[in-house]
Amino acid sequence: MSEKTRKRFIAGATCPRCQAMDTLMLYLQNNLEHVECVQCGHHQTQPDEKVSSATRKKESVIGVFKP
Repeated sequence: MSEKTRKRFIAGATCPRCQAMDTLMLYLQNNLEHVECVQCGHHQTQPDEKVSSATRKKESVIGVFKP
């Protein structure tokens, strides 16, 4: 059975790519926040708080290998 995703528009928000206003929709998928522009298709994903807090600001580490 397919779970229906609830999508909400963000009032007053402007798309960073096409600069259109009121075209961004927000939805949750796999516990990640996604924002998508319905006009140009621009897509952004917000990582989980646990991931953001574990990332150091001045480093660009892709991952840590633990044997």
